[in-house]
Parts: sequence; structure tokens; C-alpha cells
Amino acid sequence: MIYKICPRPIWLEAERRGVFAGAGIDLDDGFIHFSTEAQLRATADLHFAGQSDLVLVAVDDTALGPGLKWEPARGGSLFPHLYGTFDLGAVRWSKPLPLGPDGRHVLPEPSR
Repeated sequence: MIYKICPRPIWLEAERRGVFAGAGIDLDDGFIHFSTEAQLRATADLHFAGQSDLVLVAVDDTALGPGLKWEPARGGSLFPHLYGTFDLGAVRWSKPLPLGPDGRHVLPEPSR
């Protein structure tokens, strides 16, 4: 399982269309950024600090096909990048990603 943090309006549009083509940074970089469960906290803190109205989406990486590449990024860790769009049939769940009282995002249990 890999995870995508996405602004809620963009995710709602993807649900309407049945396909996710990416958010702003994805479109700029030419691939969809994902994180593993272990990378999720740092991704939320570094790239989405203080942002509200976000959704956390769990995606079955085995359903993404050959466009999914594991590439070195932050600190040399391998991050999942998808070159292309994905059908929402690969989504296992999506949940709100609220800010907690400390200003950090409250991550749901990823395995659920």
C-alpha cells in the first residue's frame, strides 16, 4: 500500500471522473508523488504543514502497473512515483487528513 496526500477539492474531482491525474506538484514534476507508510509523517510535515482540507488516499501499488517507479528522493530514500494517471479502482480508501491541536496532521491508521 502507498499513500497520496491530496487537496480535497482535487480528490473530489478525481472521484467524479473516476481517474486521478495528479495535483499541482504532480503536474509540475511530470509524475504523481506517493509515500510509503514509513514516509508519510515526514511528507505531511514537510510538504503540507498547516494545510487544511486535505485527504489521505491509500492506493494498492500492485494495481498501478509499470508506470510506478521507485526512485531516490528525500534523504536518498526510495519513493513511489507514478508516471501516468490511475483508475480509482486501485484506491483502497480515502480519509480526511485533519490538523490536530498541535498544528500537525492527524494521520489515520494506514493499515485500515
